[in-house]
Amino acid sequence: MKTPYKNIYNVLKLNRFIVLAVIIFAFLSSIFSVWMAFNMNKKAMNSAFAINTDGSTIPLKLVSQKENFHVEALAHLELFHNYFYNIDASNYEKNLKKALWLGNSSVDNLYRQKKADGVYNRLLQFSLVQKVLSINSKINENNGSYSFSTTTIFKINRGSIIDTYELVSTGNLIMVDRNFPNNPHGLLITNYFENTLKKLSNE
Repeated sequence: MKTPYKNIYNVLKLNRFIVLAVIIFAFLSSIFSVWMAFNMNKKAMNSAFAINTDGSTIPLKLVSQKENFHVEALAHLELFHNYFYNIDASNYEKNLKKALWLGNSSVDNLYRQKKADGVYNRLLQFSLVQKVLSINSKINENNGSYSFSTTTIFKINRGSIIDTYELVSTGNLIMVDRNFPNNPHGLLITNYFENTLKKLSNE
């Protein structure tokens, strides 16, 4: 008795169906895996973990970023202004590099303008020491957007001469992903502008 042969077209159709099914399943699995990784990363950014006495991890739900926004915004602005203005010949490159992580292109443009104007060359040439004395920031909210005004008082030591200045700067704040240690507060300064700079009378 002869073995009946299957129709070649039916075999090809079956094979094509199997191949398409495998491809579709693999595609859906990849999409699901990417979604799971993104979701886990998002949860991890807003969670912390403590170690129990037996070595196991205990997830701790952090307070939402919005509830702590005011405190973190003030800390972010203080950190930025310290990095950007508390400089001398030995640390200005390191401090400015850290400051640029805390703002967008408006901060970078100001840095480039100061560099072109020879501010940092004079810092090196005359061994100037620019020290921040106080930073006072005010934050305003308008329909979910945040703006700030910061008054920074700093002194410039020129050896025997010490001059004190008051700088008022403004800008906006937006939320971004936290990036330790470059941007620990998850905020970014935008539209940064130095409004007024005046010399204070030395007592």
